[in-house]
Amino acid sequence: MQKSNSAPLEDVKKAKENQRLTDIPCIKWILLLAVFYTLYFAQSLIIPLVITILIALLLSPLVTLLKRVQVPRSLSSIALMVMLVAPFTLLGLELIEPAQKWAKLIPKLSVHLTEQVESISDAFEKQQKEEQIKAKPVKESSFFDWFSRDEVVTTPKETTSEVVTEHIKQGGLEFILEALGAAPVFLAQILVSVILILFLLIFGPSLFNAFIKELPTPQKRKKAIHLVSMTQAQLSRYIITVSVINSGLGLSTALALYLIGLEDALLWGVMVGILNFIPYVGSVLGVLILTLAGLVQYGVNVTVLMPVGAYLVLNMLESQFITPTVLGRNMLINPLVIMLWLIICGWLWGLSGILISVPLLVCIKLVLSELGLWENWLRIIEAGG
Repeated sequence: MQKSNSAPLEDVKKAKENQRLTDIPCIKWILLLAVFYTLYFAQSLIIPLVITILIALLLSPLVTLLKRVQVPRSLSSIALMVMLVAPFTLLGLELIEPAQKWAKLIPKLSVHLTEQVESISDAFEKQQKEEQIKAKPVKESSFFDWFSRDEVVTTPKETTSEVVTEHIKQGGLEFILEALGAAPVFLAQILVSVILILFLLIFGPSLFNAFIKELPTPQKRKKAIHLVSMTQAQLSRYIITVSVINSGLGLSTALALYLIGLEDALLWGVMVGILNFIPYVGSVLGVLILTLAGLVQYGVNVTVLMPVGAYLVLNMLESQFITPTVLGRNMLINPLVIMLWLIICGWLWGLSGILISVPLLVCIKLVLSELGLWENWLRIIEAGG
């Protein structure tokens, strides 16, 4: 009797254990979905925080160095932020006028391209109709043909063209209004980021020291200090190197376009330098933008290839020789992993997420490699980089 009673109890225990094991993957998937949900809807908070932390990690060694020569952290932090913000502000003021000109030109250019495409399609349709008329046998007319003819109602081409043109103009106007509406939010995020960077540079070290003191053992304290310092040094090296390379690419492209004679060469150089922070995709966007600029200035002829050709030569030198040589093997990542990461960050946070995706991936990779976590995944990320 005892054996017969114990058997059902064991079966119940096994069933509960199996239920727990099946519930664990479900809980993991639910947590993963919750993380994605939070990252997606909290982008207005997460993106300024990520940018703030990256810039603070970049500037913190300089502030610490100035602190050693008796320069207060508040003074050095403000001075470094002014040195960082002032060039971008002056460059933005310099590019406002050409950017406004192109913002007004985009709807007109879209209408012009649509009219050209319609004229080509109309000529093609006209040629097809003429060939059909030539190939069609001529029938003799009779009295009964009057009763078999169907009335064909045709809409004038001009009406359709006007509708398409008006739709494109309206789309361009909506794009400009959306950009103007997003400008205050963007400026507010920049202001919040600047304030957070100042507070992190001034008060961050004392908070970090208090956190280190709360760790239970000296080994964990040393490990935490080493992790932060190593990540800070490697990430600062990466961001500075990539920024210098992309700035050099933008300036050299602007100079080449100026020598070619393309208008607003500085604007295109700045756009090329910013887009180069996006691996692979940025180069394609740069080619499309320069092709569009060349079409506007030179029209449809061979001269359009000059700006694109100059950019492709400079981009090839940068991507195939300069960047791999300067960065070395420690920062190399599998291109497929980069593309998947770009897609995920773009889906979560839009263009801002794409711009910060690679520095964020490098930071995650450095932290995981230093902590010795997910070594198999790290080998996959670095494979073929």
